[in-house]
Amino acid sequence: MKLALVGVGGAGSRLVDAIRGIEVEGDRQLCYGHLLTVDISRTVADEFDHLSPEQHVTIGDTHREVDEGVDGDQDLAVEIIRTDFPEIQRSLDSIPMRKLDGVLVVASLGGGTGSGASAVLVERLQDMYDKPVYVLGVLPAEREGGHAALNAARSLRSIVPAADSVMLFDNDRWLGGDAIEADGDADTDTAAERYEQTNRELASRVLRLFAGGDDAAATIGANTMDSSDIVRTLSPGGVASIGYASTELDDSGGLLSWLFSLLPGGGDDEESDDRTDALKIQSLVRQSINSRLTLPCEVSSAERVLVVLSGPPEELSRRGFESARQWLEEETETVEVLAGDDPRPGSSTISASVLLSNVTEVPRIDAMQRQAVEHKHTSADRVQAPDESD
Repeated sequence: MKLALVGVGGAGSRLVDAIRGIEVEGDRQLCYGHLLTVDISRTVADEFDHLSPEQHVTIGDTHREVDEGVDGDQDLAVEIIRTDFPEIQRSLDSIPMRKLDGVLVVASLGGGTGSGASAVLVERLQDMYDKPVYVLGVLPAEREGGHAALNAARSLRSIVPAADSVMLFDNDRWLGGDAIEADGDADTDTAAERYEQTNRELASRVLRLFAGGDDAAATIGANTMDSSDIVRTLSPGGVASIGYASTELDDSGGLLSWLFSLLPGGGDDEESDDRTDALKIQSLVRQSINSRLTLPCEVSSAERVLVVLSGPPEELSRRGFESARQWLEEETETVEVLAGDDPRPGSSTISASVLLSNVTEVPRIDAMQRQAVEHKHTSADRVQAPDESD
C-alpha cells in the first residue's frame, strides 16, 4: 500500500521521521518519500534525520498568541490551522496523490497541536481527495495528567467520525509513565531514548502491516496481500489496534520439529513437517494477539481482522494460514478475517502482523475519558472557588 504521510506536531513529526528512517534502512516502502510534517511556531526540522527542511511546514509563527508552540491549547491550535491551512495545502500540492492509495495522518493526541490541528487536517483532506484518510494517533500516558487526557478525549470525538479509521498507540502500556517524570540529565536522556525506541517499534509495526506485499517485494506469494485487503479491513471505521510477533528461524528445525520427530511416523516425512510449520504459524499469530497490542482491547469486540505473515516463502505454511485464520475467527467472534502473505526470500525471521479493526471494548479509552471528566470538573471548581469565597 502506498500512503502519503503527514505528521502533525512535534511527536507526530518525529514518528513520521522514524517511519521514513526504517524505510530508508530496509526493503519496505510505504510513502516512497511522499510526506510532510506540520508544527506550530517551532523549527523541528533540525531534529529530523531523514526528512528535508522542504518537507516541513511551520504554521502560526505570525499569530500574536504563539511563542513556542501552543502549550497544550487545543482551541488555539484549531484556530491556527484553519487560518494557515493554505500554507499546508501548497506543500500538499507537491505530493502526487493520484499515484497513492491514501493518506496517513500521524499525531500525538495529548498535546495541543496534535490533538487540535490533526482533526481539522483530516476534515480538509477528506474534502480535497477521493482517497481514504487514516490516522495513527498516540494516546497520552496517565501520568501526563488530566489536561492531556482531556485533549485526547476531545480529539477522538472529532477525529474518529472524520477519519476512515484511527489506529491508536497507548503510551501508558508502552512507556508506563516513567519517562514522563524525568528529572536530571541522565533521566532526560533515558526518557528520550525510550521515546525513540517506542517510535521505532510503532514505525516498524506500521511498515510491516501496510507495506506488506508492496511493489518492491521480490517474490509474489500464493496469497499475497494488497491494498484492497487493508482498505476492506479498515472500512468500518472506528478505532483499530495492531498486534505483532516474530521468531527467528532455526536451521536445525527447532523444538517443534524435534518434538514431532519423537512421534510415531513423525521423523522426516512431509506430513509431519507440514504440521510443524502449521503449528509454528498458529503459535506466532496467537502470540501477536496475546502480547502487547498497540492499543490493549477486547479482541472479540473487533469487527474485522487482517493477518499478514512475513518471511521466506517456503516457511509460510498454507496449512498454518488456514489454522491461524480459523483460530482468529473463534477468538474475535467474526468471520470477517482476511489473511495474506508477505514473502521475504532470505529472511531469517517469520513475523505475524494482525490488524484489529473497529474495536469497541477498550478499557484504556474508558479510563482516559474518566480522567478527562475529572480534570474538567476539578478545573471548573478551581475557577468558581474565588467567587464562592466572597
